[in-house]
Amino acid sequence: MSEFIRSLPDFVEAGEDVISVWPITEEIFPVWLLTLPDAQSTWLKQQNFTAARGKVCVVPASDGRIAGVAFGLGNGAAEGRIFGDLPFALPDGVYRIEPQVEIDLERAALGWLLGSYSFNRYKTTGKHKDPARLIAPDGVDAKRVRRLAQGMALARDLINTPAQDMGPEVLEAQVRALADLHEGAKVETVVGDELLAQNYPMIHTVGRAAEQAPRLIDMRWAGPGAKTTITLVGKGVCFDTGGLDIKPSSAMLLMKKDMGGAASVLGLASMIMDAALPVTLRVLIPAVENSVAGNSFRPGDVLIARNGITVENRNTDAEGRLVLGDALVEASSEDPDLIIDMATLTGAARVALGPDLPPMFTDSDDLASDIMAAGSAIDDPVWRLPLWDGYETVIGSKVAEITNAPSGGMAGSVTAALFLRRFVTQPQKWAHFDIYGWAPGAKPGRPQGGECQAAMAVYKVIEDRCA
Repeated sequence: MSEFIRSLPDFVEAGEDVISVWPITEEIFPVWLLTLPDAQSTWLKQQNFTAARGKVCVVPASDGRIAGVAFGLGNGAAEGRIFGDLPFALPDGVYRIEPQVEIDLERAALGWLLGSYSFNRYKTTGKHKDPARLIAPDGVDAKRVRRLAQGMALARDLINTPAQDMGPEVLEAQVRALADLHEGAKVETVVGDELLAQNYPMIHTVGRAAEQAPRLIDMRWAGPGAKTTITLVGKGVCFDTGGLDIKPSSAMLLMKKDMGGAASVLGLASMIMDAALPVTLRVLIPAVENSVAGNSFRPGDVLIARNGITVENRNTDAEGRLVLGDALVEASSEDPDLIIDMATLTGAARVALGPDLPPMFTDSDDLASDIMAAGSAIDDPVWRLPLWDGYETVIGSKVAEITNAPSGGMAGSVTAALFLRRFVTQPQKWAHFDIYGWAPGAKPGRPQGGECQAAMAVYKVIEDRCA
């Protein structure tokens, strides 16, 4: 898809030496063991394999090759992501999933492809193990599984790439590279001082101190027979020093991921366009670096947003909501049927729900219900938190209409979402995701590093509504 996507997860065609993977539960395992040849059942017993969740046992054939692989599902058919452990756990080869109990093969295949991802762009020495390859299971929509995995890989690559190679200019180039793959997709940008001329003052203010000029990246695409309008907004802070309220060095180590919202909406856009869904799609990415220089914006400055709201800046490290504010005003100007924004916005969200479960905010009960159900169905979980009106006073300011950094430190993810809601004309059509964009440790289907969150859940909702 771009110079950063070198090895997209994909299925392979069946060849001669195909190895079977046998997913099995602990309940069925003793009975299944009786159906195997004596040599294989004896081997599994000697290896103390019990079909415990996630356990793998390679079973040899009499000629020394692999007869098959027993894969434990524990007490029941697990979610598909558990299959993400297999690509790098198994010997090199081509595999076919042959379940011994009923499982969701599409979720299993998706988990396998998600677990096949690795980021080796900067590893110039040493041999990198290739993942075990999978044949698309019979009856599975291989194209759909592939587009989900490849959209996730795109986002992961963008997040994993350090800021030296992923500043606002390169992020724009990546959007253009994605657009080039899809007929009719077009990209326009508003760059540097032109942001002021076209009334995007908060995007300009946050990014003006950086070497690479701030910009608003605007991609449009229309699917065949489009009937629904959708606008995606992604926070594109390519690196965040914290500005004059500078972060400690330990807090800067992961700030290359502060454009994880932009990466995730691009992964989502890739899925939508690849599926040729009947939607009119717009993607808005305010791409900036929050740097320190003589012209950095200051604590105490009052900013005037695109919609005229005055904002007291109490902390230059609360910059993400500022750039999103201008972008959300523009998103609302066309009154789309749905506005989705994604942002690595608050540490409070991590305190509340941890790194794996991003909070979602929306005033629409139906939209919230649909997204949470879709997330559970596709192994991309989210959790709804409230846009609690009782905290509206918390974002108030004595010198401006609102502030970007309320005092007190409580309910930080909620107050950030309330701040963003001020820039959305019809909140019933809007959902905000406060994602982490990073897997701090490897889990099945989630390699350590950049992670695309909530995109598959939102894609499934859009896909279902289009159907």
